[in-house]
Amino acid sequence: MPGVQIIDTKIPEVKIIQPNVFGDERGFFLESWNRRTMLAAGMDLDFVQDNHSRSGAGVLRGIHYQLPSPQGKLVRSVRGAIWDVAVDLRQSSATFLEWVGVQIDDESHNQLWVPPGFGHGFVVLGEIADVAYKTTSYFQADCDRAIRYDDPAIGVTWPAMDFMVSEKDSAAPGVEDAVLYD
Repeated sequence: MPGVQIIDTKIPEVKIIQPNVFGDERGFFLESWNRRTMLAAGMDLDFVQDNHSRSGAGVLRGIHYQLPSPQGKLVRSVRGAIWDVAVDLRQSSATFLEWVGVQIDDESHNQLWVPPGFGHGFVVLGEIADVAYKTTSYFQADCDRAIRYDDPAIGVTWPAMDFMVSEKDSAAPGVEDAVLYD
């Protein structure tokens, strides 16, 4: 029977979602999303938009967030592998500036739940990755924000590799100069 395992991380709101995968010599089947299953697991999520990005080797995207219209994201890699990161940007949170990083890939089919109020970023670990994610609010260009992926105030441990980073992400402010959630 299809279903998922919800795996806790060091930040209570950030979850790893591990779907049950049914495979044989023909291929595999999994449910990437099932509202009833997630409700039964205590996760009442309402998604409004699906996004899909393709990135090459070493591409680093992030750390992105929206303010004042935060997005929750359910992230998965449908092709390839990424190091996926969620950073708590809620100043009133006990885990403010803490982060969770996990490998998301097309072998394990795991997913990362990045709640509203968190920044999100990833780097491609292989030659290419197709990343698909559901969001809980619509993208709004005027709400689009980023903070430096290498800000020492956060201290994300990225894989040791050469990164390809956009101009926007390279010029993003550090936490000290960013507008964050209350």
